[in-house]
Amino acid sequence: MITGDNMRILLFSNCNIMNKKSITITSLFSLCLLSALPADAQYKPEPPSELGHPVAIVLLTVIIGLLIAIVVLGSAVISAMDIYRERVKNEKSKTVVSAILLLAGILSANSLFAQDAKEAAVSVAPNIISGLSDTSFYLLISVIALQIMIIFSLLYTLRVLVGMEKKRKPKVAVPGKPVKHWFERLNDTRTLDEASEQDEDMGHDYDGIRELNNPTPPWWRWGFYCSIVFALVYVWRFQISHSAPSQLEELAIAEAAAAEAKEEYLKNAANNIDENNVSLLNSADDIATGQKLFSSNCAPCHGAQGQGIVGPNLTDDYWLHGGKLKAVFSTIKYGVPEKGMKSWKDDFSPKQLAQLASYIKSIHGSNPPNPKEAQGALEKE
Repeated sequence: MITGDNMRILLFSNCNIMNKKSITITSLFSLCLLSALPADAQYKPEPPSELGHPVAIVLLTVIIGLLIAIVVLGSAVISAMDIYRERVKNEKSKTVVSAILLLAGILSANSLFAQDAKEAAVSVAPNIISGLSDTSFYLLISVIALQIMIIFSLLYTLRVLVGMEKKRKPKVAVPGKPVKHWFERLNDTRTLDEASEQDEDMGHDYDGIRELNNPTPPWWRWGFYCSIVFALVYVWRFQISHSAPSQLEELAIAEAAAAEAKEEYLKNAANNIDENNVSLLNSADDIATGQKLFSSNCAPCHGAQGQGIVGPNLTDDYWLHGGKLKAVFSTIKYGVPEKGMKSWKDDFSPKQLAQLASYIKSIHGSNPPNPKEAQGALEKE
């Protein structure tokens, strides 16, 4: 019999079970929805705006400061226009006024250009400056350069309007002294008349040809003085203090460097040997190196003197795979796997393979004791 207390406990437990099941079902349903969402719909943090970049903040601050300076100068130019109208009443004033109006138009367009720079600075393309795209950086720099040009133009216009910029007066020749061309000033050329020639006469007369005092040009004299200074420094450095190598010492240094480069080249070229270009090495060092390689690697099969044990006799005229130098080199390099001879190209360098092949050719016909019977084809050299 179920009492009231038992009924309440049963109902409470059923409610807990149902709540747990509902929570589990809700969680599974949420996971399904999240997995069904496309990747673009998932939350992604928005990239930071380029306007918050320190470099962009500095450039924008400079742009704003220059813009304020342009506004102040523009107002000063506009105020000076009235003074200029009262002072100048000719046709040239119209040209200056039109230039001022053109600058004012550039000034008005500059604010729009600066606004475009701020909008373009939002684009994201990390390049030269981390976090700031090249387009935004160059655009801000271009705005600053344009503003600086406008400021200089306004300053010059203001100087013209207030009368601070005066036209240069043409040079007037002093009576008796003609105006010299720039080339004449460079060479310090003097034009003499008959009266001044008497003052410059050196007193030397050669068949009616008189010598006048005509000194060399200043640039020639200064070049000569510089050559003297250079000669003193050169002699002190190269001949007295020896702080720098002389030409002979430079030649010796260059020859030593060339010898080292040649040795390095030959060392690398020695490893470019293959079965197509191998040549017989006859030097004692190469033969001795080949003998060492043969004794430590080939003697167990071919004998200490090449007479043959497991492998064939290498001193007679019979060869299984060719007795020419290139054939011997190729046999050592690639081996004969079906006869039990391994490939030695991974153990020896190309130069060592050539030394080993040259040593084998050097023991041909040595007739060692207890030679193995002939194998292969006869090849007479």
